[in-house]
Amino acid sequence: MKTLAFFNNKAGVGKTSLVYHLAWMYAELGVNVVAIDLDPQSNLTASFFNDDTLATLWEPSGSPRTILDAVQPLLDHLGDLVIPEVQDIDPRIGLIAGDLGLSRFEDRLAETWGKCLDDNRSVAEDAFRVTTAFYRLMDAVARARQAELVLIDVGPNLGAINRAALVAADFVMIPLAADLFSLQGLRNLGPTLRAWRSGWKSRGDKAAESASTSGSPIGLALPSGAMKPIGYVVMSPSIRENYPVMSFRRWVDRIPEVYRQEILKGPTDSPIAKPDPHALATLKNFRSLAPMAQEARKPMFALKPADGAIGGHSVAVSECFSAFQRLAILAAKKCQVKPKAPRRAWTVLVREELV
Repeated sequence: MKTLAFFNNKAGVGKTSLVYHLAWMYAELGVNVVAIDLDPQSNLTASFFNDDTLATLWEPSGSPRTILDAVQPLLDHLGDLVIPEVQDIDPRIGLIAGDLGLSRFEDRLAETWGKCLDDNRSVAEDAFRVTTAFYRLMDAVARARQAELVLIDVGPNLGAINRAALVAADFVMIPLAADLFSLQGLRNLGPTLRAWRSGWKSRGDKAAESASTSGSPIGLALPSGAMKPIGYVVMSPSIRENYPVMSFRRWVDRIPEVYRQEILKGPTDSPIAKPDPHALATLKNFRSLAPMAQEARKPMFALKPADGAIGGHSVAVSECFSAFQRLAILAAKKCQVKPKAPRRAWTVLVREELV
């Protein structure tokens, strides 16, 4: 199992849309995936379900159905996490549903981060159970479903929930908009990822040291906390006349340098390769398809004439399919996951990219 988080502390960059569409595209490419909604706003879950289904999902019941249900025993200090019902979106897509109440878990995660380093064994063990809850849940569900890839959606902030989510991530993809705020977001993300990575390593070292001296291992599966950046995706704005194009290029041209300096801590005096190898994709705005896709409860690239995708919309659907297919294959390569049995015929280019 590989885990891939989609992370940016700036809202409105298309992060949830990326997770949603890539989950469907990986299903098209024969990859079993689990999507987990760790954003308390639960936008990913709302992308998959209509309001009636959401109302049923979030009603109190005797069985765990959401991420909040999974961590409730930890929140109440009454036990360890429980495995919730996984929503079957597709034979190749499982969803761990989000919950608006997950925000109540923030304080618990914040207080246990420091306690992982506590010399009191019981305090440290409780702290590790809380901090690793998301990872252990992903691991258990992925094993049960034989999933090769877990896609992690998080909220636009640098809080304790996101820190625990990123600790569980092997890889990180950064969605960006072509504007000043995204550049500033990159400057925030770089130091944050390094601090979280370093902080988790010190906690893992502490756990190993404690186990060797006391002979009482924590007994939990601990994530690596690698958080390896695989690149960024730029979401293109709507294009009207010339101004947006010029404004778009102005900020896009600055992204490679800021990404290299802030995310990768690369040298500032060496030339930047063109095209930038860290630029996974620049996705065209398919805004005309979004209402149809929302109504049909399917990804934009799967729209049919019966859904209203005719004429120019049909062409846009084809372009959308190709764009997400290329992105999915490139990201899979970087995450060491190989697509196997696609449902549709590929273009020659995509076949070559897979090889």
